[in-house]
Amino acid sequence: MEHGPIAGTARLLPVTLAGTAGPIEALLQERDEHDHTLVAVVCHPHPLYGGTMHNKVAHRVASTLHGLGAAVLRFNFRGVGRSAGVFDRGEGELADARTALEFLRERYPSARRWAAGFSFGSWVASRLAASEPDVERLILIAPPVHTQTFEEMKTLPTPKLVVQGTADDVCKPENLARVYPTWAEPKRLRHVADASHFFDKQLAELAEAILEGIR
Repeated sequence: MEHGPIAGTARLLPVTLAGTAGPIEALLQERDEHDHTLVAVVCHPHPLYGGTMHNKVAHRVASTLHGLGAAVLRFNFRGVGRSAGVFDRGEGELADARTALEFLRERYPSARRWAAGFSFGSWVASRLAASEPDVERLILIAPPVHTQTFEEMKTLPTPKLVVQGTADDVCKPENLARVYPTWAEPKRLRHVADASHFFDKQLAELAEAILEGIR
């Protein structure tokens, strides 16, 4: 179980994935001497607004899941960092996420699979979960429901955890409040009081919300 004591030494490995637009730059957090029973893909925020796999929210999500025993893969969408290609309005980025998930499938074929994302990355992760039936849990941080429909969430039976900052002025809580009731169960919504879009000075509270939400 991922909630038990975790054996092995944590390590962060740079990896290069073979994406549909060329090489994809990625970082794998795993433990040697431990056969992971859980893996997770974490998708970063919008590439055109400075989003990378090193974003502090994406990093905190990844480290939180790694702390539960997951092998976690963060990656740069096409056109970001050393990843080949150019921004593709979400379609190519979904293909990049599929490549990341396939890497984890091959490395840990018997592990359970989760998908997570922050802001733009949560939109990509939501469509990844909707199109890949073996994704068994979805974690959405500050989903941009004001710019994307998240239509798949209305029928997706995958368990969903949504974390929203109450002082987010980019992905505003009132926008989420309008659409969240239409999303399919099972689902959980956790608010982080007074948190901005980037959870400035409240990354620990973000981590606590994730842990509490998936218990």
